[in-house]
Amino acid sequence: MENDEILKASLLNKKKSYEKSNFDVLGICCTKEVFLIEGILKPLEGVQDVSVIVPSKTVVVVHDPLLISASQIAASLNQVKLEASIRAYGEEKILYTWPKPYIIASGLLLVVSLFKNFYPPLGWFALGAVIIGFPPIFLKSITSIRRLSLDMNILMAIAVIGAVALGDYSEAGTIVFLFTTAEWLETLARHKAASGMTSLMSMTPQKAVLAETREVVDAEKVSIDSLIAVLAGEIVPIDGVVVEGRSEVDERTLTGESARFAGYLCVRTTAMAENSAVTRMVRLVEEAQSSRSHTQRLIDTCVKYYTPVVVVLAAGVVILPLIMKMHNPKQGFLLALVLIVSACPCALVLSTPIAYFCALLKAAQMGLLVKGGDVLEALSQVKVAAFDKTGTITRGEFTIREFHVFNSDISLETLLYWVSSIESKSSHPMTSALVEYARSNSVEQNTHDVKEFIIFPGEGVFGQIDGHDILLEIEE
Repeated sequence: MENDEILKASLLNKKKSYEKSNFDVLGICCTKEVFLIEGILKPLEGVQDVSVIVPSKTVVVVHDPLLISASQIAASLNQVKLEASIRAYGEEKILYTWPKPYIIASGLLLVVSLFKNFYPPLGWFALGAVIIGFPPIFLKSITSIRRLSLDMNILMAIAVIGAVALGDYSEAGTIVFLFTTAEWLETLARHKAASGMTSLMSMTPQKAVLAETREVVDAEKVSIDSLIAVLAGEIVPIDGVVVEGRSEVDERTLTGESARFAGYLCVRTTAMAENSAVTRMVRLVEEAQSSRSHTQRLIDTCVKYYTPVVVVLAAGVVILPLIMKMHNPKQGFLLALVLIVSACPCALVLSTPIAYFCALLKAAQMGLLVKGGDVLEALSQVKVAAFDKTGTITRGEFTIREFHVFNSDISLETLLYWVSSIESKSSHPMTSALVEYARSNSVEQNTHDVKEFIIFPGEGVFGQIDGHDILLEIEE
């Protein structure tokens, strides 16, 4: 019996089912947190793989939910104040875009202190700027010390405390305000870069219509083998097999070919929403950002030693002149503070990841899926590119090259108005091309003037406008 139980346990062990969870980790500042997060999560039982995407402050974890849940992973990260939360399916974390109140208050107090030459007591407002703006920096530096990680927060804390100790409140207030403002601007840059993911996420519908009841439900709640209805012009929310009806489906995003395919409005699902082809494509783009290029790996290696070297140099600027009795000790201390502030490594650390992040997103929006930063970097060495089909290098969208009127009694503008107004009520791929061509000729469509609109699937459309019967059909 014992042998049977051991065998059963070993079989269960081999059949581990891993799942992938996404986390928003607002405490990620730069690539130094990558090593911290990996060090926390990888030793945990049940965690198979960890990917950290610095620009979007995202952590992707492959784990066995039977051994460790997503909430337990988030709790492990929050033990070191990383502000981690589980990202739900289809959700995108919106970062704040306005400066926090303490930044504004600190800046206003610092401005008031600048008038101390006219009224000396105003100089104390600089100390107020430090008192209001310094706590967030100090708390982060304490967290960094607990992590045994020497980062920019510790450098800034040393600089501010040193300036206050010397009685230079204006300098301390300036450091606090400039540093917190720089962090806010950095957040804006990240938000701008990450906002490009919105257009990709919009490709994944969050709702689905059940074919049998016509009930609109969350896409993530639709189980496999369910029947869903896909109306004309809608995106197919979940992978499946067409079981009834006729329609047209544009698959160029997935296949590279722009040809129209016969599809249908009633689809039997073959996958869950989080495993659909479009969702997987969005994940591939996001996860590609976590792969480090050669340049990123080189910078990461340098940064490990950069900050400690800066601290040692700053200490040398203070200690050596004292030993050699070269000049005023206060002057040496001020020079050390200048060195610490000016040598903050954030710009160096963030430059490459954000550049690659934006490039990968831009490529995805253009229909190009790049596997990672290393692949993007390798493109600079490419001498010849070979393509196996035209669909991969064309936009796959209709455009109107010429538009002719064969009836002299009807003007070009009138015919364009009729055609574009009727087509505007259709979801046919030609619609946008005709509407854009009409607008390029200063003709705006009006769908309210169209009466008796009828769609003939696979053949054309019919509508009445200005008392005329208009039939637009495909010429066989």
